[in-house]
Amino acid sequence: MIKAVVFDCDGVLVDSEIINNAVFAELVTRAGLPTTLAQSIERYMGRATVECVADVERELGRPVGFDLPAEYEREVLARQRDELAAVDGVRELLELLRDAAVPVCVASSGTPQEIAFRLRVTGLAEYFGEHCYSASMVARGKPEPDLFLLAAARIGVDPTDCALIEDSPFGVRGGRAAGMTVLGYAALASADTLRAAGAAHVVTAMAQVPPLLGVTAA
Repeated sequence: MIKAVVFDCDGVLVDSEIINNAVFAELVTRAGLPTTLAQSIERYMGRATVECVADVERELGRPVGFDLPAEYEREVLARQRDELAAVDGVRELLELLRDAAVPVCVASSGTPQEIAFRLRVTGLAEYFGEHCYSASMVARGKPEPDLFLLAAARIGVDPTDCALIEDSPFGVRGGRAAGMTVLGYAALASADTLRAAGAAHVVTAMAQVPPLLGVTAA
């Protein structure tokens, strides 16, 4: 029985992953490691920026030479002010969960400032209040379970009673490790990739989610 729903932010609540990964690929390329949009999605999507930069520096064998996380946040926020939108159908899903009195929260690799900005710009902040949790709040980000365990503890629901909606294999693996039932949202990552990571169900539209949660319109 699902008692709460945990949402990733980028790519699940807000349609930001193309922007995020395009910017990150450009910055990693500038640092000296040529990276395409597709490679950024495969290697880095769903992970904390600082952990991704550490991987880049290991591959380069040296520091990137500039404050890549700060530059990334600056460029992403600048583009999202004009381009960001909520994922199609997610507002309707959140309304159904609100009507059914199912607690919800956000568990994202983004910083608290990034999460707040994206939810505010898209008008989704009202659904979550203070229940927004960042990988910066735990020792280990996705694919480790720490963030999801924190989110479950803060909303007072056992992880095994939570459903998690994720769009990256790193997030799926973290949710599974925490004991949650994971729904993979196949937008940029393929359905097969999400299933291989451990998603119990894979959807391609938010309208497919309510029956999997046992929630229907009145």
